[in-house]
Amino acid sequence: MNIINDLEPGTFDLHIHTCASDGVFTPAEMVEKASAIGLQTIAITDHDTVAGVAEAMAASQSTSLTVIPGVEIRTRWQKYNVDVLGYNLRDLHQMQQQLRILHEERNERARRIIDKFRQFNMPITMEDVRQYSGNSVITRPHIAKAIVAKGYLYSVRDVFRHYLGDGRPACVDLTGLSLEEGIQMIHDAGGVAVLAHPYCFKNPTHIEEMIALGLDGLEVWHREHRLRDVNKLIRLAEKHHLFVTGGSDFHHDAHPLGRFLI
Repeated sequence: MNIINDLEPGTFDLHIHTCASDGVFTPAEMVEKASAIGLQTIAITDHDTVAGVAEAMAASQSTSLTVIPGVEIRTRWQKYNVDVLGYNLRDLHQMQQQLRILHEERNERARRIIDKFRQFNMPITMEDVRQYSGNSVITRPHIAKAIVAKGYLYSVRDVFRHYLGDGRPACVDLTGLSLEEGIQMIHDAGGVAVLAHPYCFKNPTHIEEMIALGLDGLEVWHREHRLRDVNKLIRLAEKHHLFVTGGSDFHHDAHPLGRFLI
């Protein structure tokens, strides 16, 4: 099966973040932007929340755009952070109820990261971070923006390069859901579970081991994927009879909407 088997190249983007997590634009604005460039199908896939889905679907009613209800859940597998995309979610209420546990974990992680920055003589507060996250899920880019706003570093990119990127001194890993639990959560909500940006995993054996845990598909096309990555992932998806998807992983205008290698 193929979740995009009826979609023409250039008409869809199935990996979009809004201000409900760490994106810049509201769900309604994303619908407007997608419609303006001629996209026909998008998926709202915010981090650990489906809070933006209803707004996007409502906004799409006055357009010809189809909005797929989705989510991107951070899980752990072995020593790795693994992001899983959920598509075609039918029970958004149940999904949001289950995700509330992860929201508190993200809040606790934010507090721990803030403590680390204080140790590096870059004090910020949760109130500073909330200037950027609002009432949405707190993510690392929100914290990075607060650091830049205080004048401690020049850019969000610098914050991640020196402090907040994976393995950097101020980074705190999320430990909540296992990969199996994340997949099951998506299945329980009536959706299909797709491994996000598999290029992160250089060992194809690792991807096959994750597939065996119940994944339904692979994100074959992504703005960070190269042609060799795409070809390998297509062969892997065909071998295991998986869905294939694609998206820009859009957060802001530096990530061109609807543009990825396909």
